[in-house]
Parts: sequence; C-alpha cells; structure tokens
Amino acid sequence: MSANPGSSESGILKVAVPNKGSLAEASAQMLREAGYRQRSDPKELVLLDEVNAVEFYYLRPRDIAVYVGEGTLDVGVTGRDMLLDSAAEADEVLELGFGETRFRFAAPEGSKLDVSGLDGKRIATSYPGLVRAFLNRAGVRARLITLDGAVESSVRLGVADVIADVVETGSTLRRAGLELFGEPLLVSQAILIQRRPVLASAATELLLRRLNGVIAARTYLMVDYNVPKAKLDAAIKITPGLDSPTVSPLAQSGWVAVRAMIPRLDSQQIMDALWDVGAEAILVTNIHACRL
Repeated sequence: MSANPGSSESGILKVAVPNKGSLAEASAQMLREAGYRQRSDPKELVLLDEVNAVEFYYLRPRDIAVYVGEGTLDVGVTGRDMLLDSAAEADEVLELGFGETRFRFAAPEGSKLDVSGLDGKRIATSYPGLVRAFLNRAGVRARLITLDGAVESSVRLGVADVIADVVETGSTLRRAGLELFGEPLLVSQAILIQRRPVLASAATELLLRRLNGVIAARTYLMVDYNVPKAKLDAAIKITPGLDSPTVSPLAQSGWVAVRAMIPRLDSQQIMDALWDVGAEAILVTNIHACRL
C-alpha cells in the first residue's frame, strides 16, 4: 500500500483503468492522447509505462473505487455513479467529459408514481448504495432488491415494483413496458478519483495537467483569420480567446492576422460572425495537445 496516496513508494504512479464496459475504450483513448502507453491486448491486466513512470491496472469499473479508497492504487478512472455507490474512501478530482449517463427511477407505464410514492415499494437496482442514500435524503422507506444487471426485467417477473438504473436512451425501458418518473437521482460521467483525503503530489499533478490538456484540446479549436485594422475591435469581441488573441501585422497595409482559441461547439457560428465583420482567410484547426 502506498504511504502517500498519489506517490507510490516505488516512484511509480499506480493508475486504475476500466478493463471493459462503456468507459474502457474512452478511458484508454484519453490516456493515449495524454501521452501514456496503453495495452494492445485486452487480456493484459497490468501495463508498465516506464517512460512516464506509470503503471496501469485494468480492473472492473465497479472495483476501481474500492482499490483506490483502500490506497492499493493511487488514482483511478471510474463513473461517478460507481464511486458513490461504493461508499469508498475516495473523492472525485476531475471530470473527464465522457460517459455521461443519468440515473433514474422507472415504473410500469401508467403508474403515475413520484418519489414520495415509493414508500413501501420494492425497488430493484444494481446500485443499492447510491439508491439508499438518495431515499434516506428524501425520507422514503422502501425495500431494495439488489440485482447484478438487467434490472428492467424484475418488474415483469414480479420481483420488484420499481427499478432504479442507469438510463442512456430509455429504449430498453420502453421495450420492458416501463416509463421514467421523477428527476434524475444522479447525472454521472467518467471521473478521475483519488484516495481521501486528497493529497497533492508531483506524479498526480502531472497526470492532472496532461488530462486537463486533453480536455481543453477536445473543447477548443484554433481559429486564424485576416481582418482590416478598422474592424479589429469588432473581430476581437467575437474571438476574445482565453486571455486575449494574438494579433500580428500583415505585409498588406491596414490588415492584421489574428489567432485565438474558440469553443469547438460554436465554431461555425463564430466563422459566420467573423465573415460578417469583414474577416477573410478564416481557418479553423484542431488542437492536438495544450497546457493552459
């Protein structure tokens, strides 16, 4: 066990990564983009990245919070829902921006239930810790039926009255004759977790800096354009950048070149707005890596 979470005694940072499921490939891809080696054989359980002094352990996503909370591993990638359900001694330190899901209640169509109507009901779920905490906060007393997946069948088979489960599109529930009710218990996504209390270390700070760089590169694009000096102020209002844009004189008198980071989702509207104020040669390119 590491004496100082986030900084193993061997000097190797031990990182838990999902070995399968919806978070597995996206987690590995983000780590690749952050400059870390990842396994090529899905049967590999451990991979040592000597260059970056990191050892990756590929584990069931539900177990990762337990390993990190016990201090066996330094940090890990898992879902927020799994962290909260585990009640492990670990905390979320960074949202990773993928794997978003909503945790919802569902009952037979036409039930017209709300959360207050769950008193005395049987609720089937694969996340008993998460659901129990929610019901306690709501002051609801219900019986939890813990199942290992496929909870949508439990109502039809007479095991439960209601289910509480991760919902992506809701199509599986509709096929089972169920409908959603109430607000989401939780909006989850992939997160990086660290043992509680979270302690700073050079190894974890480097990992966080790299992952933040990947998130920023996925969130922003770089825009370059030429604009008359007389229109520069109007253009800068459209592309203020993170701090301020880079402005350089052009050989053509009265014109400048501008470079700035812009939100990826707004890029088309921003190009239209720049064109409308007189900008030309507007180019938008991906950012492969950055440090902000």
